[in-house]
Order: sequence, then C-alpha cells, then structure tokens
Amino acid sequence: MPDHSAPSARARAGGARTDRRPAAGARSTVLAAGAVLWVPGPLRKDGSRKRPRVALVHRPKYDDWSLPKGKLDPGEGWRTAALREVREETGMRCVLGPELPTQHYLVQGRPKEVRYWAAVPTGGAFRPNREVDLLEWLPPRRAKERLTHARDRVLIDALLELLLDREPGPVPHG
Repeated sequence: MPDHSAPSARARAGGARTDRRPAAGARSTVLAAGAVLWVPGPLRKDGSRKRPRVALVHRPKYDDWSLPKGKLDPGEGWRTAALREVREETGMRCVLGPELPTQHYLVQGRPKEVRYWAAVPTGGAFRPNREVDLLEWLPPRRAKERLTHARDRVLIDALLELLLDREPGPVPHG
C-alpha cells in the first residue's frame, strides 16, 4: 500500500518545503497561498461515490471564478496564509493535505507565486462578503469549465491524480 502521507512527485518537484517565507531575494515577487477545498462526492444508489466536489469562489471585484487564495501577510508562513485565506473567502475551517503544484505568473508586470494545498473542510459556513459573493461546490469537470483562469485547471487535475493514488480502485465518474 502506498504511503499517502508523503507528497506526490509533482509536489516534491520544488524540493523540500517548509512553512517559512522565501529568502529576502524573493521580495519583489507577490507571494500568495491557497487551497483546492474538496469534499467526497455524493453516494449513488449502489453505494459507490460520484466524483468529489470542489469549492470555487466568485470574486465580484474581478468578476472571476477562482480557488480560494490570497497574499501572505507580513511575517506569515505559507500554510498559515492558506488556512487563513480559505477561512476568509469560504467561511470554512479546513485541514491542509498534500501540497499541489505551485503557480507562477505575472500580475501587472510583477511575478506572483501561489502555493496550493489539497484541503478538506472541518466546519464553518459560507457568508457572502465584500471579497467573495458566491461559493459553489462543483464536480471536477464543471469546476474546470467554470474557472476563469486556465492555470487553475491544472490544480483540479492534480487533486484528482492525488485522490486516484489514494483510492483502492478507479474513482467513479460523476
């Protein structure tokens, strides 16, 4: 049986990671953290599960559909920021699982690095706010279609790959 506590090869590609902020030379990079928040899919009549559901948030300021994420506060670690951002944007407390691929892209000419984790909710409730007005739980295919930025779709694929590695058999399609 595989060791599910170990990060995937994809997550390890960046080397050993900690919750510490990057070295001072990375200051010009915008640093952010977030999560692909998921729950198991609903049960079918035969007892098998449909695909998991993934939380997407709608940000009215940008009129986009995204995964919960946000900038690190001064002195804040990556994992702490991911937990805070999920709570702020979805109202959910969560437990972070394995790290997913890191995103690198430009925002207004500045490099941005966003680290993500798979996460499961442990409680809480969504309430619309100034930053996020909608939250939807969607099956992976619909979530990928709804996401505004193509770069976010690889995170859904990485989550599914991670979940397939953990399943004793194939994940049912839903």
